[in-house]
Amino acid sequence: MRLVVAVVGKPRNAEVKQAITDYQTRAARYWPLEVYEVKEEGASSLTAAEVKAREGKRLAEKLPSGARVIACDVRGDALDSEKFAALIQAARESARDLAFLVGGAFGLSDDILGAAHSRLSLSPFTMPHELARLVLTEQIYRAGTIVRGEPYHK
Repeated sequence: MRLVVAVVGKPRNAEVKQAITDYQTRAARYWPLEVYEVKEEGASSLTAAEVKAREGKRLAEKLPSGARVIACDVRGDALDSEKFAALIQAARESARDLAFLVGGAFGLSDDILGAAHSRLSLSPFTMPHELARLVLTEQIYRAGTIVRGEPYHK
């Protein structure tokens, strides 16, 4: 089982980038973690739908064959940390790859959302994609500590 996090764009803020890197390093102690950053599409001459479609194509290319795909979307299901940990542990037990997708400034394309097995809301708030990535990565790390019964999660 691999955990794949495929995201649009790179973090622009150095502190956020460092925090993401820190949680990715911590999470990799618990789960086989692969992170892919795809190019953010310039929006100057394209519609939001065109931007999302191009970015979505790039994200789809990073998905492992047969992976359970979870699209991070504000309209998705909200899980608490324990349920999120159980979701990842179930994927591990079934030896199935799990891929999380984080869209760019306009979100994920309808094609990506339609092809995903499920949608996950990281918050009811709209947030920049680099913060969504930080929240997701921290929760992946937290899930590892929950599964192992470590004290990080209180």
